[in-house]
Amino acid sequence: MNDLKHLNIILTGATGGIGSSILEKLYNHGAKIIATGTNQEKLDKINNKYENVKVKKFDISDHSSLENFINECNDDFQNKIDILINNAGITKDNLSIRMSGDEWNKVININLTSTFLLCKNTIKKMLKNKNGKIINITSVVGHTGNIGQANYAASKAGLIGMSKSLALEYGKKNIKINCVSPGFIKSEMTDKINDNFKEQLKNKISLERFGDPIDVANAVFFLSSGLSDYITGETIHVNGGMYFS
Repeated sequence: MNDLKHLNIILTGATGGIGSSILEKLYNHGAKIIATGTNQEKLDKINNKYENVKVKKFDISDHSSLENFINECNDDFQNKIDILINNAGITKDNLSIRMSGDEWNKVININLTSTFLLCKNTIKKMLKNKNGKIINITSVVGHTGNIGQANYAASKAGLIGMSKSLALEYGKKNIKINCVSPGFIKSEMTDKINDNFKEQLKNKISLERFGDPIDVANAVFFLSSGLSDYITGETIHVNGGMYFS
């Protein structure tokens, strides 16, 4: 049940810290993967490092191209998309009264609307096989809120509600939709946080440390594997005890 060799997986946001860790974890368990991102240099590194990984440079904010993108992936996988992992997302932080319409719209459009459209078009393919899994990467701030991130928190909270709705709609077709909700994970973003604020954040975490990208990848692997075949509509929290649902 831990072997992913029979699975075809689409992974968006594959070039970031968490995305790279998810990619490596799934690859090491034998999955065939289409990895997407917008950074050509990082995509080239993925292409050179892995066999059985096909890279596609693709911007998920281009809503008009999302259906064609899924159609192409479906063709690449001989009409068998087993898993979609929606990891791509952006932040445009600002205090609410200073937040521009553009900052709000870009985050909602990419994090929520693009993910919905990817789910929608992938489910159409999965319905033909009466099987599939979708894993949406949300965030602890979708549950707790966060100063300066009204747009990001709204987009991630929206993903959770959307995923539950999709799970209800398509469970009878054996399509499972779940979320993974990371807390503070070591990344280029957390590296930029000053030491005093880091300590304040760690004091809010029961385990008193930031997580590693592999912690998120392990949760994604579990949901991708046969070990999770009776789980849908759920959110796995990976936050070290920063938040309890």
